[in-house]
Amino acid sequence: MFFKSLVSRVIILNILLLTVGIGIFTLFQIRREHNHLVASTQENAVLLLSTIEKAIFNAMRTGQSEEVQAILQQVGENARLLNVRIFHPNGTILKSARPEEIGRQVGSHDLAIFQNRLDYRIFRLGSQDTLGIVRPIVSDERCFLCHGGGHKVVGVLNLNYSLSDTTQKLKDSTQFFAFSTIFIIVLLSVGSSYLLLRFVRRPIQSLAGQMAKVEQGDLTVRITPRFSDEMGSLARSFNSMVNHLEKAKKELEQYHYQQMVRADRLASVGEMASGVAHEIKNPLAGIGGAISVLADDFAEGDPRKTIVGEVLEQIARLNKTATDLLFFGRPGDPEFSFVDLNALVKKTLFFIVQHPESKNIHRVKDLDRELPPVWADEKQIQQVLFNVMINGVQAMKDGGTLTVETSLVERGGQKYGRILVSDTGKGIPREQLEKIFIPFFTTKNQGTGLGLAICRRLMEQQGGTIQVDSQHGEGTVFEIELPVVAGEAPIVKEDNRAPT
Repeated sequence: MFFKSLVSRVIILNILLLTVGIGIFTLFQIRREHNHLVASTQENAVLLLSTIEKAIFNAMRTGQSEEVQAILQQVGENARLLNVRIFHPNGTILKSARPEEIGRQVGSHDLAIFQNRLDYRIFRLGSQDTLGIVRPIVSDERCFLCHGGGHKVVGVLNLNYSLSDTTQKLKDSTQFFAFSTIFIIVLLSVGSSYLLLRFVRRPIQSLAGQMAKVEQGDLTVRITPRFSDEMGSLARSFNSMVNHLEKAKKELEQYHYQQMVRADRLASVGEMASGVAHEIKNPLAGIGGAISVLADDFAEGDPRKTIVGEVLEQIARLNKTATDLLFFGRPGDPEFSFVDLNALVKKTLFFIVQHPESKNIHRVKDLDRELPPVWADEKQIQQVLFNVMINGVQAMKDGGTLTVETSLVERGGQKYGRILVSDTGKGIPREQLEKIFIPFFTTKNQGTGLGLAICRRLMEQQGGTIQVDSQHGEGTVFEIELPVVAGEAPIVKEDNRAPT
């Protein structure tokens, strides 16, 4: 769980970066200190060597060669000098601060420095590091009396300088840097960890806890920002989000309540409509039959027969209204099957052509040949199409174009078969556009206002939608969409609710 926490990973990464960064800097400083100490020791050794060289040269120039040995022994008493000597180019020791090694061969390290023409070299001698320095003694005119003519190396001055003190200083410096590095890393790590835990992790945990309460439905929770930093801004954003959610919840509850009231009213209207339709249809059938019998007794030229004909037309209109009311109150259950929308559109247009009001209407079809079948009730969908197309035809009394298009659309991973029915009529005013699906709302003199309401109910039973878009004076477009079901026919759940 510790490594799954973002703050924990940030802390670990922070410690690693501090360790690597400060560690590299410390190693650089230790290396720099080491070079500085060695260079300082070398300068001291070279200065001492130059002093010895001058003293020896003055003694040899005056012919006091015995004084050279005394000088070497006196200088050799320095605790940091391991040895100081003069050896022949072939490696034989001629003079030395240690008289017992005169005549012996000089050490291989010192001889290698001279033979390789180096000035110095650091090597291990016994249990300590040693700085070995050599300087050839070259004869000049003042030395020709004793060493013969010509410039040549008559000896090599060799000094071995102990680096034990330098090594100890370097060790102490390394320990100091190491302890300082550890202290700084620990201090910065603890400080950054405290800041992250105190000002990041704790607010995030508090925010997560409050969000869990919101997820459970408690919209009264709020977070009090303690600082004006990013976490404070996040807390204020959270409070703003919860405020909007609470407001949206109240609006949704109010809208849901309104919908429930509306549904209850529609149920009551449906029950009333069914009752009224039953009560009206039977007497109308009897009245219509009786008037038809009476009409047969009138001669063709009798003006009363015309009046009776008008009465029969009104009875037919009332019968249609009662039928619509009965269907709206108790719509039949859909009988689902795979439906070819293109074939259904062609069939419906064939019936539209027979309608008396479609004589001056130009019809245009634009059908998608690759449109798959939909799972719906063919008769109910045809009723919807017929109703929408008749409305379009009736909106173009002076002629126009009725266009029917089919296509396949996809939203949210679900495919839909779409039918667009558009006309070039006078259109629907914006203030009336939202009311056309409301039961009993109509703009026609002889309409019941139930046609489009029934269409919407039928589409909802199919799992589809019907929408309208219109510009006043430019025409109207109805959009019908039905879901495309791939594979086998889906199982349709029966609606056990009482009809409304």
